[in-house]
Amino acid sequence: MAVPARTCGASRPGPARTARPWPGCGPQPGPGTRRPTSGPPRPLWLLLPPLLLLPLLAAPSASAYSFPQQHTMQHWARRLEQEVDGVMRIFGGVQQLREIYKDNRNLFEVQENEPQKLVEKVAGDIESLLDRKVQALKRLADAAENFQKAHRWQDNIKEEDIVYYDAKADAELDDPESEDVERGSKANTLRLDFIEDPNFKNKVNYSYAAVQIPTDIYKGSTVILNELNWTEALENVFMENRRQDPTLLWQVFGSATGVTRYYPATPWRAPKKIDLYDVRRRPWYIQGASSPKDMVIIVDVSGSVSGLTLKLMKTSVCEMLDTLSDDDYVNVASFNEKAQPVSCFTHLVQANVRNKKVFKEAVQGMVAKGTTGYKAGFEYAFDQLQNSNITRANCNKMIMMFTDGGEDRVQDVFEKYNWPNRTVRVFTFSVGQHNYDVTPLQWMACANKGYYFEIPSIGAIRINTQEYLDVLGRPMVLAGKEAKQVQWTNVYEDALGLGLVVTGTLPVFNLTQDGPGEKKNQLILGVMGIDVALNDIKRLTPNYTLGANGYVFAIDLNGYVLLHPNLKPQTTNFREPVTLDFLDAELEDENKEEIRRSMIDGNKGHKQIRTLVKSLDERYIDEVTRNYTWVPIRSTNYSLGLVLPPYSTFYLQANLSDQILQVKLPISKLKDFEFLLPSSFESEGHVFIAPREYCKDLNASDNNTEFLKNFIELMEKVTPDSKQCNNFLLHNLILDTGITQQLVERVWRDQDLNTYSLLAVFAATDGGITRVFPNKAAEDWTENPEPFNASFYRRSLDNHGYVFKPPHQDALLRPLELENDTVGILVSTAVELSLGRRTLRPAVVGVKLDLEAWAEKFKVLASNRTHQDQPQKQCGPNSHCEMDCEVNNEDLLCVLIDDGGFLVLSNQNHQWDQVGRFFSEVDANLMLALYNNSFYTRKESYDYQAACAPQPPGNLGAAPRGVFVPTVADFLNLAWWTSAAAWSLFQQLLYGLIYHSWFQADPAEAEGNPETRESSCVMKQTQYYFGSVNASYNAIIDCGNCSRLFHAQRLTNTNLLFVVAEKPLCSQCEAGRLLQKETHSDGPEQCELVQRPRYRRGPHICFDYNATEDTSDCGRGASFPPSLGVLVSLQLLLLLGLPPRPQPQVLVHASRRL
Repeated sequence: MAVPARTCGASRPGPARTARPWPGCGPQPGPGTRRPTSGPPRPLWLLLPPLLLLPLLAAPSASAYSFPQQHTMQHWARRLEQEVDGVMRIFGGVQQLREIYKDNRNLFEVQENEPQKLVEKVAGDIESLLDRKVQALKRLADAAENFQKAHRWQDNIKEEDIVYYDAKADAELDDPESEDVERGSKANTLRLDFIEDPNFKNKVNYSYAAVQIPTDIYKGSTVILNELNWTEALENVFMENRRQDPTLLWQVFGSATGVTRYYPATPWRAPKKIDLYDVRRRPWYIQGASSPKDMVIIVDVSGSVSGLTLKLMKTSVCEMLDTLSDDDYVNVASFNEKAQPVSCFTHLVQANVRNKKVFKEAVQGMVAKGTTGYKAGFEYAFDQLQNSNITRANCNKMIMMFTDGGEDRVQDVFEKYNWPNRTVRVFTFSVGQHNYDVTPLQWMACANKGYYFEIPSIGAIRINTQEYLDVLGRPMVLAGKEAKQVQWTNVYEDALGLGLVVTGTLPVFNLTQDGPGEKKNQLILGVMGIDVALNDIKRLTPNYTLGANGYVFAIDLNGYVLLHPNLKPQTTNFREPVTLDFLDAELEDENKEEIRRSMIDGNKGHKQIRTLVKSLDERYIDEVTRNYTWVPIRSTNYSLGLVLPPYSTFYLQANLSDQILQVKLPISKLKDFEFLLPSSFESEGHVFIAPREYCKDLNASDNNTEFLKNFIELMEKVTPDSKQCNNFLLHNLILDTGITQQLVERVWRDQDLNTYSLLAVFAATDGGITRVFPNKAAEDWTENPEPFNASFYRRSLDNHGYVFKPPHQDALLRPLELENDTVGILVSTAVELSLGRRTLRPAVVGVKLDLEAWAEKFKVLASNRTHQDQPQKQCGPNSHCEMDCEVNNEDLLCVLIDDGGFLVLSNQNHQWDQVGRFFSEVDANLMLALYNNSFYTRKESYDYQAACAPQPPGNLGAAPRGVFVPTVADFLNLAWWTSAAAWSLFQQLLYGLIYHSWFQADPAEAEGNPETRESSCVMKQTQYYFGSVNASYNAIIDCGNCSRLFHAQRLTNTNLLFVVAEKPLCSQCEAGRLLQKETHSDGPEQCELVQRPRYRRGPHICFDYNATEDTSDCGRGASFPPSLGVLVSLQLLLLLGLPPRPQPQVLVHASRRL
């Protein structure tokens, strides 16, 4: 029977509500409205004026049905609770499985996880692993210094004098356009054979090292040839290191000239476009080549900066930012008459990936105007460096100034801020081709322990924005052995395909002297590095004894994770380190901030906390108890932590010694092994086994049927005590096979699942067994065969009672297809086992409900009928009845929603295909009311490891990308012709043939097709979980001319909320929709985050000063004033579209002559 239309001020129909006026029609609070936090809302009768209580109890009206009373709905809730509990008791077999474990007590032992001992052992194992790499590093660095010291410089060395394996040779030989092929320079390149090596995930040759030289460096230059000559001797040291430690991975020497020599040899992973790899820009090289930096970049944006020169400056600043690591701090400002920051950052900020992105975007907005004011720029920079009220590196203070030229030396500023101690280095960069006198810029650099560089065109940007590292390396070289300290890097992506690695680095110094009694050389030769794959470190951590929700993690001094189960970058950019903060890997809270700080400080500790965790499928939030234990890893900058739930303090270890003694044949002859065979599935249920590394020779497969087949075949050959197998994993698997088979025998086999509308029953164990009964139900089983990676398994361990898991809505069939196909709802619960005083949860059991059948059952349980066969109660015109979820489903909405806000069951047939959807997509108005009444709490977080499809490129017009197009005014302006703009444009086009994308394209695009390659991005995640309300009560949703009455109640011992509501009849009840779907985001506002930076510590040592440093080498340059006739001819040539082919450039700095 339809409920009459309702209007504001009209009385509600129904006997219990006669003459009751509708509540006010004020706007409903939105998602951002502050909601009550102190308990549930007051009961409705307390909200009504006293005079309205009498009409509420008045005699019934003519209408036959009324909204159910609260006690009626509580009765329905109890019936639902009892039905679920009864089914789980009969079919779940929790109690029976406990008895089975106790009956088989002789087959296993209970072992204890002792957190402090565990974490100290793992930390010691990691320390030993890294120490072996350190010893190899030191041998390499010492050998390199000695080889270079003994080397005699050759001015007349030729390419044909040097024979080496050029790692890029194969790719260049395949390119007929290659200049090296045209010059025939490959005659001195070795051709090698390679073998596949699984440790390197690559083809390698152990008899040689490979050489990689950046694209923008001429391989035939004297400096490079001499470098190749003396570094050849390193190959024998590489091989000796591998002989002493066969587990060594890449051994690399990155030279300050740009040459990379690495072992073993493997072909370079050539990108589809330009290869922009330069070892000096790799995170590990930057970290090893100098101490941390406090850098202020100031950019001249006066009106004299032409369009092209300004573009060169913008690109130069971006390239300069790429030379900074997370140990550095930076700010960028522009100046003319005044100086101002280019971004929202008002002080030095950490040079992490997200902050550098803000700078790069802000730099693109710089506009040239006004007059040059060096004084304003330098005063701003010095003020930034003198600010001691902020977190900073407190090492290597420097100012980098980019300008097109000027005559002011601002000596008074240097006298005020920097002299006589000269604690701040000044580096000056003359950008563009011009006629200005560069002497003032040279003087500024030389007077302040810096260096002067010229950037006339694009091709000079990369080399000249990284050469300053040579200057910063001087104090390290002069410090000698004191500075020879191994540093371990952040996590980053290996350029040769090894995956995620950390690298131990050691600087290599030039030990030569210019002559007898002369000062020692100040040059850093380069950085030696040895990679350690994260997977090799993970192998030292406990695998399966910690349970599904226990894990080991490690962080560095920045708080970035080295190990963590949530460290899963979807895409990586080899130019940037992988920096996931511990507080972003987990859901942040005050306790975790304290733990993180203590670990960074190198302390030991233990703490039990209540915290929130995100489910594996990222749809749910659980409040759990966790024990955190942590210790430092000695001789490194890392700290190791262990996380254990209380129920994982103990674990089972199979003891099959009696069976093993009886059977000296293959494992397949053991007692319970037969229940793993497919021939037993029809009677015992289908078995999925976790794809673990049970034995070394076991072939892995993503197909569980195939993996089981491989496993069975191997077990036909392997004896129970075989050394090639992990006996803990293997024996536990066989133990759990027998345990779950007994559950089939005692409980499942004799039950009729159809009687209770069940599609399947199942059990999953820590030992890696998932048994699904009957066998045919396995066809629709979509859960992960590894229980530790199954969301239902992990959530069941963390929650008491029965956990409902509806299918994901994307997997549901449409309503028309439901008639022929079944959709199931998982209900699971953990089996808690008490053995003496030891409690553990070794298994999870559950059932799979038939959606359609249980939806019908749900209607009956939430109705006035006691059972399904009882006839429906009819309500005549003169009798009073309460509405129920079955008879009045046209007027009454009844739903079960889980703790994440997802629809589980509904009395509305048309909503069956929406089971599994977030309830706001089904009934936005009602979900908002539940949220505003504190039934649900919202948690928002950010995923910094997501991958997003690239955005389509914008319309940049017909001109080539990044090319400055002069205007008509420029052509008519003689000053433009006689300035260096035309000459600079000519050089831009020449270099643009190779570096055409530098101005506006992301350099990462050079590594592949930008239209198809996914890029790293930030995604905002929103989850909902049960709030503080546990009571049962009614509430009213006010909206416009009508209202909705609803009742909500938590079902005891489940993760369900039972909601009964009037169906919405008014369009005014459409409210703002709560969002749960993951959305693309820019992340939290960086400008606000830097005001409250997370705690971190820099490296313990700083080398930024040495009294013996010789600062006389501070850069020299000469301007090149081209003639007007030459410029006119060049411009005409450009207009005709006939740019000449560029010739090889020697872009190695003169100071590199050894």
